[in-house]
Amino acid sequence: MKKSSLVVALPALVLSGLLLSGCGMLRSHKAWDTARQESPLEIPPGLDTPAATDALVIPPPGANNPTSAGVTADVGGAGGMIADGFVLADSADNTYRRVGEVLGSVGQVTAHDDGAHSYTVNVVAAPAKKRGFFGRLFHRNGKGDAATPGKAARQVQVTVTASGDNASEVRAQGQAAAVAKVVDTLKAKLGG
Repeated sequence: MKKSSLVVALPALVLSGLLLSGCGMLRSHKAWDTARQESPLEIPPGLDTPAATDALVIPPPGANNPTSAGVTADVGGAGGMIADGFVLADSADNTYRRVGEVLGSVGQVTAHDDGAHSYTVNVVAAPAKKRGFFGRLFHRNGKGDAATPGKAARQVQVTVTASGDNASEVRAQGQAAAVAKVVDTLKAKLGG
């Protein structure tokens, strides 16, 4: 080893040792390092703490009515059956007609009742559980989505009712994945 490389390597080694050792000269001294804990807040006389018994109220079954602010859902114990919906600013008759046009692209409309403003649709929805990266990588299925196990046609009941003066409520009931597919498609195409 040459003398010039030793002259450069030795100070570099010493400097790196100082930097990695956590030299106190390089540490910052912040005000929070010297902070001490204060006594907890006290409630002045005459004031009471609020009651916490009604902090989380569980609504009764069937109390999931959609509002103009968004969708509410009721997941019951009926094997993944849910009810979901949204509100559109349109008359019930016009909304029923528009929903019928969109439902043809979601699934197969098997029945409709013009008087009750309801549709019955068979929807092929993906199962909730997806395969992981390696499962998708090594277990490819070239038969298409309909042949994938777990993707059976699920029946969804869609109803349209009047809500207020010039609004209508669209509700879907059925298996969770199928209802999610129907509601998502309706909201995307109808602007709900």
